[in-house]
Amino acid sequence: MSELKKTTVFGGAALVLVVLALVTGPRRAAPDAFFDVGETFFSEFTDPELATSLEVIAFDDETAAAATFRVLNRNGLWTIPSHHDYPADGAERLANTAAGMISITKDDFRSDSVTDHEAFGVIDPLDEGVSTLQGRGRRVTFKGASEQVLADLIIGDAVEGRPGYNFVRVPDQSRVYAARTDIGISTDFKDWIETNLLGVERDDVKRVVLNEYQVDERTGMVRRRGEFAVNWIEQDVWEGSEVPAGKEVDYVQMNLLVGSLMTVEIVGVRPKPTGLTGNLRAAFEAREITNADLQSMQSRGFYPTQEGDLLSNEGELLVRTDLGVLYTMRWGEILYGSGNAISVGDDTSDDEQTGGGENRYVMINAEFDPTALPEPAMPANRDFDGKPEDQWSDADRENKRLADLHDQWQQRVEAGQARAEDLATRFANWYYVVSAGSYTRLHKTRDELLKDIEEAETDPAGARGPALTAVRP
Repeated sequence: MSELKKTTVFGGAALVLVVLALVTGPRRAAPDAFFDVGETFFSEFTDPELATSLEVIAFDDETAAAATFRVLNRNGLWTIPSHHDYPADGAERLANTAAGMISITKDDFRSDSVTDHEAFGVIDPLDEGVSTLQGRGRRVTFKGASEQVLADLIIGDAVEGRPGYNFVRVPDQSRVYAARTDIGISTDFKDWIETNLLGVERDDVKRVVLNEYQVDERTGMVRRRGEFAVNWIEQDVWEGSEVPAGKEVDYVQMNLLVGSLMTVEIVGVRPKPTGLTGNLRAAFEAREITNADLQSMQSRGFYPTQEGDLLSNEGELLVRTDLGVLYTMRWGEILYGSGNAISVGDDTSDDEQTGGGENRYVMINAEFDPTALPEPAMPANRDFDGKPEDQWSDADRENKRLADLHDQWQQRVEAGQARAEDLATRFANWYYVVSAGSYTRLHKTRDELLKDIEEAETDPAGARGPALTAVRP
């Protein structure tokens, strides 16, 4: 047989063997490592409403320790246990985040080797058996009402070239996947709390008072400048007390101030000692305030007086609404730093230090001010109650008008009292820490709220009109 024929025979035999192998071999086209690609991580977790807690544990490189953020529903009340059990506005956010967790799929298998965990950033932040401090991810855990684990995942480094993707693995499993994880898992304190802390809207605010004074911490002396009250008159017109000649209230600055009340940025909280959560005067008389309580207050820039009043480092801002709710914001000490050191506090957060922003302590309280809603005249009688309307006299109609006005007044008073009580309960237990920006926007002086009176435009004849006393846009 010639060499050409031999080559042809052997080639044909090889081709037959290849075809037989393809026909009779296993049908699976991918290796075993890829058998679950495309599946969700937690197939039994399908209802996001079942989640009653979220815990995120991240490794802090600066402190070389794991930091925990947790949101929890206890008996219908959402709190943040990692932040002194501060109330959370968490139901909707938690459900949305849980729904995102449910949808995470095993998009791309990457490794089955424990030795790759550091490179992918998926080492458990709680793993004390690993000596390296590098390569630790965030561990995200959802639990149900009975503390059963619904989902538990370690999210590692971002996948290069694939925005929204990270390396992930399930704790106690070595397999690492690439998966889309942009599901809104936030551990930022302010993302989980009521953003409008005071609960006011722009049209609610009818009176603002600057109580301008400073406390000299070294001598204990109080330097007072006095009060400056500004009342709303109508749209973009405010009237101030004791305004110097040639000046008027700057409605633009007032509008900015009122807008800032709606967006106070709370960056941290600290719980008050028990004796400081109610009436200070009563607490002093009952000897419920200890020396430790006083030191706690003074370290934050708040100073009780013997009369049962309270002074603060940088004066006060008082705000009254159309329902008679009176807020008092007392500006205390500077608090340096950022991150958890500010939001929850640690051993260094209350010390002066370089770095971070100049955040500010503030104490807030709310009460009902009856002078905001003066009682209208009452009807002389209610004889109209028993008469058909077509038989009312002029006196009956006037009494009915007065009765309606008094009923409306009573409803507003009751609404204002209830609102003030709810807010007083909300604020009672906490020292708040506001951002430097919020403090700057709200801590104003009277000079900053005034401007020169604008003169009227010259008329065609060249004469000038009188100076305007109220400026409208």
